[in-house]
Amino acid sequence: MTNGDSMRLDKYLKLCRIIKRRVVSKDIISFGQVLLNGRVAKPASQVNIGDTIILSLGNKKITIQVLSIDPHFTSKDAVISLYRILKEEVISSDSQT
Repeated sequence: MTNGDSMRLDKYLKLCRIIKRRVVSKDIISFGQVLLNGRVAKPASQVNIGDTIILSLGNKKITIQVLSIDPHFTSKDAVISLYRILKEEVISSDSQT
């Protein structure tokens, strides 16, 4: 794969080390806690450069933008260049009702 290709969403989240295991990534996506470009995503949804991903993890909501797709990144320092955090917010329990 080159930087211009797409990648499965569950694999991308694991590759970026946002979620440590692909199985966990699949579960979180399947439970509807991940939006891809404003739509509820599926684990097999294809991620492309420029896409926006919103993750609802516990009391946090994280919005990232995909900057690169490269399956060969392995070091922790290198994966930072794959995405940019656009917004990170804490959701209070009062606003979830």
